[in-house]
Amino acid sequence: MLHFFPKLHCSQITFRSLSTFLSRSRTMSTQPGRTYSDAIALLNTLQSNAATIEALRKSGGRLNDFAIPEMKEYLARIGYTPSDLNALNVIHITGTKGKGSTAAFCEALLRSLAPGAKVGLYTSPHLVAVRERIRIGGKPIPEEMFARYFFEVWERLERNMERANPLTPEKPVYFRYLTLMAFHTFLSEKVDATILEVGIGGTYDSTNIVPRPIVTGVTTLGLDHVSMLGNTIGEIARNKGGIYKEDVPALSVEQIDDGEAVLRERAAEAKASSFSLVPVHPSLPSLPLGLKGTHQHSNASLALSLASTFLHSSPPPRSSPDLYPPSPSPTPTLSPDRPIPAAFLAGLEKASWPGRCQTVVDPTKGGRTWFLDGAHTTESLEACVRWFAALGVGLRANSSPTRILIFNCTSGRSAQTMLSTLLSTLSAQLGLEKAAQAGAFFDHVVFCTNVTYASGGFKGDLASLNTAPSELSSLAVQRDLASAWGALGGRGEVHVLPSIEHAVRVVESASEGEVDVLVTGSLHLVGGVVEVAGLGEVALGS
Repeated sequence: MLHFFPKLHCSQITFRSLSTFLSRSRTMSTQPGRTYSDAIALLNTLQSNAATIEALRKSGGRLNDFAIPEMKEYLARIGYTPSDLNALNVIHITGTKGKGSTAAFCEALLRSLAPGAKVGLYTSPHLVAVRERIRIGGKPIPEEMFARYFFEVWERLERNMERANPLTPEKPVYFRYLTLMAFHTFLSEKVDATILEVGIGGTYDSTNIVPRPIVTGVTTLGLDHVSMLGNTIGEIARNKGGIYKEDVPALSVEQIDDGEAVLRERAAEAKASSFSLVPVHPSLPSLPLGLKGTHQHSNASLALSLASTFLHSSPPPRSSPDLYPPSPSPTPTLSPDRPIPAAFLAGLEKASWPGRCQTVVDPTKGGRTWFLDGAHTTESLEACVRWFAALGVGLRANSSPTRILIFNCTSGRSAQTMLSTLLSTLSAQLGLEKAAQAGAFFDHVVFCTNVTYASGGFKGDLASLNTAPSELSSLAVQRDLASAWGALGGRGEVHVLPSIEHAVRVVESASEGEVDVLVTGSLHLVGGVVEVAGLGEVALGS
C-alpha cells in the first residue's frame, strides 16, 4: 500500500517556512544579540543554495581552483598565517568512507593515552547541533564558547574587507566559515593536538591549508561526489592524496583498483617522509570496539597507526608533556604481529560517534528500538545493512518486531542504485535467493524529506538550502524512491511524507509490542529523527 502526503500541503508549508526563516536570518544585525541562536541564524545565511551546488557539479570541480587561495586570504583577514596552524599539531584525515569514524577513534585514543592533554576534533556534518563539529576534550564546545568565537571571526572579517580578487565573497561559505572558526577556537584554547577531518576531497578542501601536520591518513575510497572529484577510484585518490605533505608521514588503508598506486604516487610527489599501507590489525575482530560494524576494523586500524605515529613523532615546537611524556614512560609500540597494547584498548572501546551504526532504546516507549546510521553511499549502505541485519542487532532470538524503514537520500544520488544496494545486501545477509524476497522484511517503509517539523520549519541547526524548494514541495526525490522501491520488489506499507515529524508519527502509530526502526540514507535525516523523537539524551550522551 502506498501513502502519498498531498503535494499542495507540502508546497504551502515547507517553502514558505524555510524562506521566512532565511529572510529573517539575512536581515539580522550582529549587534542586538550574540547568543548561540543568533550565531546559527547568521551562519545559515552562508549556506550554498541548490543552484550554487549544481553549478559546482556542472563545472566539474573547476570552481575549486580558487578554494585554497581564497581560504588563505580569509585566514589572513582574521589575523593568522597558514604557518600559525602548525601549532595545532594536526592529524589530517580524508577518505570516502569512515573518515569521521577514524577521526573519532583517533580522538579517543589520544585522550586515553594522554589524559591530561587538550585534544581538539573538527568533523562534519553535525548530527543535531552545529557545535558538535568543534569538540575539545571529547565534548562539543559549549554554546557560549561557540557564540563567542563565531562573532570574533565574523567581526574580524567585517573589519577587514580587503580582498585580492573582488569576486571573492565578503564572507566564506558555511563549511569554510566553520573551518576558520575551528582554527580560531583551537588556537585560542591552546589545544595540544587537533584531529582534522576533510569535508570533501582533499586537494581543494578548506582544511588543507595546514602546511605541516604531524601525520596524514586516507580511509577507504569509493565513488562519491564524482562530479567534483572524478569518475574513477584513481581520480578520487589523486584528489584525496592532496593532503599528503612534505616530510610528513602519509598513511592509507588498503584500497581497491588503482587507489593504492595513485596514493603512493601522490605521497612521492609531495615528498612525504614515508608512505605506509595499513592492513586490518588481526586483533580487532575479537575486540569490543566503541563503534559497531565490521567495517570499523579498517577505520580502527588506521586510527591506531595515526595515533601511534603521532605520539612517536619528534615533539612539535609547542608540545604538551602529556602527549610526549619523558622517558621512562614511552608510548607502547604497535605491531601487527603482536596483540594491541593494553594502553590502546581503552581508547578503542570508549570511542563514540553518534548516528553511525548506533542502537538507541527509546527512552519514552518500551519495546521501541531505533537503529541509526547516516550511510549515504552504496558502500556505506552495504555496511549499514550488514550491521543491522545481524544476530544480536536487528535479528534477535524469540523476537518478531514490527520493522520500519525511514529513508532519504539527496537528489545527486540514484534512488534505484541506493535501494537496490539495500535490498541486495539485506537478501545476502538473510541468506535469501533473490533480492526481491528481502522486500518483505519491513512492515512500513517511509520516504521523507529532511525538513524537521510538520509545520514546514527546520530546527535552526538543521536548516538546509541544499535541496531546491521545488524539489521539496513536490516530494520529487521521495516519489522516485517509492517508485524504485516498488520496481525492485519492495513491499510493506509505503509512506511518502514531507517532514521528519510526519515520519516519526508513523512510528508512534505502529502496533503495540516490539518495534524496530532503521533510519538511514542521510545523516541529516538521522539527526532530525534524534531531535524530533526525543532521543538526544540517549543518542548523544548529553
